[in-house]
Amino acid sequence: MPPISPQEWDAFITRHPEAHLLQTGAWGKLKSVFGWQTAYIMNNSGDLGAQVLLRRMPLGMLLAYIPKGPVGDPVSISQAPARTWTSLWEEVDRFCRERWVIFLKVEPDLWTISEDEEIPPGFRPGPQQIQPRRTLLVDLTGDESAILGRMKQKTRYNIRLAQKKGVKVFPSNDLDTFHHLMQVTGQRDAFGVHRLDYYRRVYDLFHPQGECRLFLATLDGVALGGLMAFARGSRAWYLYGASSDERRAAMPAYLLQWEAMCWARGRGCTSYDLWGVPDADEQTLEAQFTHRADGLWGVYRFKRGFGGQHRRAPGPWDRVYRPFWYAIYRLGLSLRPVEAG
Repeated sequence: MPPISPQEWDAFITRHPEAHLLQTGAWGKLKSVFGWQTAYIMNNSGDLGAQVLLRRMPLGMLLAYIPKGPVGDPVSISQAPARTWTSLWEEVDRFCRERWVIFLKVEPDLWTISEDEEIPPGFRPGPQQIQPRRTLLVDLTGDESAILGRMKQKTRYNIRLAQKKGVKVFPSNDLDTFHHLMQVTGQRDAFGVHRLDYYRRVYDLFHPQGECRLFLATLDGVALGGLMAFARGSRAWYLYGASSDERRAAMPAYLLQWEAMCWARGRGCTSYDLWGVPDADEQTLEAQFTHRADGLWGVYRFKRGFGGQHRRAPGPWDRVYRPFWYAIYRLGLSLRPVEAG
């Protein structure tokens, strides 16, 4: 079956409200502005599909990437590779081979049950992940007191402290202020920050349909932090957050997260994905977070306080079409990392 149109994909995604944010047409439109191509592939029966992102490689060849897909009826990790997705992989293979794709990378929208992962036939474990594999999922069921009750005592205290000190959190469309806060945070914590036009495009694509909300936190009129949250179906995600170097003792970041959770709960979401903690088991995380600050360790201390459940995604899975060029790609990973998708 040939690739379908963006309009057909949007109709398919509408029929699957639990599909991941990164498989929506809006996400594909976002990435297409910043160096990726998009394609939408379905099996012949039309019940399984995938948004595929394509990135140009040297000599005219391509890298293909399926973030948090494919999309279809929910399945368990043991059923998905061999029994349910085979008909779709056949279509994806045909598409990739016709376009000189070096390899396909899949980061599925599933959670592993154990560290012993089943790899789908025809795939191999990929050497590089693009999205964080491990996260914390905050349970948004019950009333607000129930959600607060599942948090660490210190986190509840910091939320109330921010309120007591007069921190105000409100929805905003002030992307300039948010980007400035992102730059401050990126410089302080040594991570990359997108350009302003990237965040503007994200907001313009997702906010009009009610799937994105930008929150700013201020104290005495001064912006102290910002957070961009997303919601779709029963799930919400925290993807982008920033904080000022000023008045951090007022704990604006805690109140920002709480208000974002309340917004998501009001939309009917039952989980809030804090999107990325170090890829280590819970015992290791709890043993080491007090004395490590490198990479995602720096945010784990903060995120753990919201009482989320530890979850780990399988993958990345690589399906290789051109072994020689795949070997070259692996050799050059440290020099040419793939941009997060």
